[in-house]
Amino acid sequence: MSQKHTLEHAKELDKSDSLARFKDEFYIKEDHYYMDGNSLGLLSKRAEKALNTSLQDWKDHGIDGWMNGEEPWYYYSEKLGAKTAPLAGAKPEEVIVTGSITTNLHQLIATFYEPEGTRTKILADELTFPSDIYAIQSQLELKGYSHEEHLVQVKSRDGYTLKEEDIIEAMTDDIALILLPSVLYRSGQLLDMKRLTAEAHKRGIIIGFDLAHSIGALPHQLHEDGVDFAVWCNYKYLNSGPGGVGGLYVHERHFGKKPGLAGWFGSKKDKQFDMEHVLTPAESAGAFQIGTPHILSSAPLLGSLELFEEAGIGELRKKSLSLTRFLMDLVNQELNGYGFKICNPIEDERRGGHISLQHDEAARICKALKVNKVTPDFRAPNNIRLAPVALYSSYEDVWNTVQILKKIMENEEYKQFENVRDVVA
Repeated sequence: MSQKHTLEHAKELDKSDSLARFKDEFYIKEDHYYMDGNSLGLLSKRAEKALNTSLQDWKDHGIDGWMNGEEPWYYYSEKLGAKTAPLAGAKPEEVIVTGSITTNLHQLIATFYEPEGTRTKILADELTFPSDIYAIQSQLELKGYSHEEHLVQVKSRDGYTLKEEDIIEAMTDDIALILLPSVLYRSGQLLDMKRLTAEAHKRGIIIGFDLAHSIGALPHQLHEDGVDFAVWCNYKYLNSGPGGVGGLYVHERHFGKKPGLAGWFGSKKDKQFDMEHVLTPAESAGAFQIGTPHILSSAPLLGSLELFEEAGIGELRKKSLSLTRFLMDLVNQELNGYGFKICNPIEDERRGGHISLQHDEAARICKALKVNKVTPDFRAPNNIRLAPVALYSSYEDVWNTVQILKKIMENEEYKQFENVRDVVA
């Protein structure tokens, strides 16, 4: 930190912020500081409008909404996929909006996990989100393998981050498939996806990534890097709403591969309603759809993606890095001596869109923040995650958040709460 940060400095940064206008696009409570966009993004007016459009199409057209109306539903998943593709660094036909992270993982592991001979294991890590591990375990057991023996999880040296060297060392001859997070959900570490993909392919291993904590927060180059597959949710940085439909990517070299889990919406579109009992898969990522699209859970994404097209993911990444750098500087400046430890990587190239603070009293501090009109995120056992989101967070928001946190610590306000998580943390 080259200078002491002040409220006036925060206001100056906001004045020169070329993305500041997007804050007015969102529904934000007055005098409330929302720092949890890495768990659930806020509602935008564009998302609301897009949802209302699909409701109106249903109202006006009934079943004919599939092909008529302002936004016909039959090709909706493909349209959303093409609009999401620039954020993934993919070709339009390589992306489809469908399912959820876990159902899409089941689909893609079922498709790409092909154990043969001694190459039977799946490589993951010990810090990844539990749902990913549950899906891997299920798929191993469905193929007749015990997950105790055939799931390999790379160990963390510090409990918060991973070393790419350790992951590469674990790419042994018995690994059939690799699944890793792009950004670790607890610490916010950004892995080197390009390097890991190249190393996996040198060894003939299929590799995929869970982009839950990176899509919409930073640029990707999935096609150029040769990543085999990826999955993500759209309700975090992409602001599609609670339980919003997820997305998946499959590199074009795998087009024509039979889906591991077949369903009629994976059909070639002009064949789908022939009602044949032999699937003719789409010649795109659309082949990996299973069931009918959830239109009302997909529609908000269309409006949200308009904002990303206008802002540009490169500019959003620059502001995100600046906001999180400002936040870390303020933690060091204002909260020194209160027991906080920054456990996310400091370097820009290794950091996602949120910062992670370790504290022994993390659960009760998060409760105190909520009472003081700050929405943080708690992750067991002792992590406070804070995500100032480039589209709707200001530098002044970050300044005020840290000042509120300082007040809570100075006055020991957190002590009135139990140091246990709420049902939804």
